[in-house]
Amino acid sequence: MELRAIIVEDEANSREILRNYLAKYCERVNLLGEAANIEEGLELIKKHQPDLVFLDVEMPFGNAFDLLDQIPERSFETIFVTAYNQYAMDALNQHAAYYLMKPINIDELIKAVDYVRTIKEKEMALEGQVLQAKSMKAEGKITLPQQDGFQVLEVGDIYFCKADDNYTEIYLEHKKIVVSKTLKYFEEALQAYPFARIHKSYLVNVTEVVKYKKGKGGSVVLSNGKELSVSASKKAELLSYFQ
Repeated sequence: MELRAIIVEDEANSREILRNYLAKYCERVNLLGEAANIEEGLELIKKHQPDLVFLDVEMPFGNAFDLLDQIPERSFETIFVTAYNQYAMDALNQHAAYYLMKPINIDELIKAVDYVRTIKEKEMALEGQVLQAKSMKAEGKITLPQQDGFQVLEVGDIYFCKADDNYTEIYLEHKKIVVSKTLKYFEEALQAYPFARIHKSYLVNVTEVVKYKKGKGGSVVLSNGKELSVSASKKAELLSYFQ
């Protein structure tokens, strides 16, 4: 599919380099416009409703996060472009699909654009569809360590797991179990079952997903009504579970 894109970058030379790289190395990217500051960027985004925004972090009179805060509900993906790697964690927290360092590496740029295209194509294919997991099997048992032994739990009874430092909260239909294991431990223990890591804090049973929302960074709604955020970097993995 064609990606409709916008560049928000205060340096004219950086805009030119990115514009030329997109034209030469990234197929099917339609550059709708360029902005040199937050105000111009907001106007372009509202006018064109792009699929993808290349966003510099540091700009005059504010930064990328100030711009994104003014668009709480957004369907476009964001690729941050900056010379300062200290913003990486903020980028992840703002659900950036990718983080590019200046000077831009062409291979990384291609990878970033391809990743966004994968997300958009899958979202389009699933638009208006009833979500159905490819694998409906969540049958089996898992042992949960306890102070006085262990508890045996049916895997299919788990709605989602939530990280809490070195502990994990396991959510069932009517109760929560706290276990002294990391979320990474359960991600590995449940890898044979339809569980997807959708966020640094969440591991979800995809058979319980009843709705996917694009929104700010994306979210899923489970059959029990619980809504969980989806990191942009985890979208492709989640969407690959559905047909």
